[in-house]
Amino acid sequence: MRRREILGYAGRVAGLQALGGVAMTAHAQSVGVSDNRILLGQSAPFSGAAEQLGLQFHLGAQLYFEALNQKGGVNGRRIELTRLDDGYEPERCAANTRQLISDGVFALFGYIGTPTSVVALPLATEAKVPFFAPFTGAQVLREPFNRYAIHVRASYFDETAAIVRQITGTGIKKISVFYQNDAYGKAGLEGVTRALKTLNLEPASLGTVERNTVDVSKALADIMAQKPEAIVQISAYKSCAAFIREARKRGFVGNFYNVSFVGTQALLDELGPDAKGVVVSQVMPFPYTPVTGISGEYLNAVKAKQGRAANYSGIEGFVAAKVFTEAVNRAGRNLTRDSFINAIQGMRNLDLGGFPVDFAPNKHTGSKFVELTLLTEDGRIRR
Repeated sequence: MRRREILGYAGRVAGLQALGGVAMTAHAQSVGVSDNRILLGQSAPFSGAAEQLGLQFHLGAQLYFEALNQKGGVNGRRIELTRLDDGYEPERCAANTRQLISDGVFALFGYIGTPTSVVALPLATEAKVPFFAPFTGAQVLREPFNRYAIHVRASYFDETAAIVRQITGTGIKKISVFYQNDAYGKAGLEGVTRALKTLNLEPASLGTVERNTVDVSKALADIMAQKPEAIVQISAYKSCAAFIREARKRGFVGNFYNVSFVGTQALLDELGPDAKGVVVSQVMPFPYTPVTGISGEYLNAVKAKQGRAANYSGIEGFVAAKVFTEAVNRAGRNLTRDSFINAIQGMRNLDLGGFPVDFAPNKHTGSKFVELTLLTEDGRIRR
């Protein structure tokens, strides 16, 4: 009888240990999730030459999350977004990413830029942490397919293809490229080159600028030597603005074309009257009037907060937060990183109010939306 009691006790202990192992596994999959909170981490430039991109994206996401949290969150959990400044420098971003993963965030959210995201994604992948809605369209982050990389916006290939179609559709063939000398600039250059190649064309001339600098003198000389008719820019807003001002002083009268990462409002603010003739491709709906349901939702959120202003970087953060929340809601109360990713993959042809997203098990880029906008010398953005 004593032997049976001992064996029964041992069996109960083994069962409890097994249950404990299951609980520990579930807990390990749910890092960053508590009964009432989901913790996200963001490394972005909140200082330096690209600070407005990080700041406005963050504020846009917070507009959505704060309104959501006031209503009780999603499935009873508030969503909290903690941020660290990387100054748009890869080394600082890598250190921030390690810290955020160590601090136990559920996902990495809204990283800004290609060179920073390129160093962060391998760290996220190794730790099996979702890398959600980076503010970049670089193909190197999309191919090969990565289960943990989830993109809401269209790619730079999509943007540059639209730009080249617009330029060449007017009969222009001499197109030069001014690009940032890093992974971002080279990704954009590749997109322009690919699009031109389909038309049996190539860039007329090239000029580069170093990240976080505005020394554009050599790039200007290199590009202008070939007398281009249009110039595509793949850089941050401060260097693009510096190049545009100097080119205008030299008498260049053609149009400048920028991809969305430039930061439309930031570029407009930098240029002032020199904004005339500058085109920017956009991957988000027009944020200044309620032309779509999501634009109206965003504008209402902006109006509810004093001191906030609508802009493209802000609506991208807002949209990213909305998509994230939709996936969390679909994953249900038993939220894990795997159930979150599975929920993303089940979001097929979802209309967010004039902005459709479509994911799948082997497709983690939700949108191919691109439209071109024109900046004006009186400080407006025209569709």
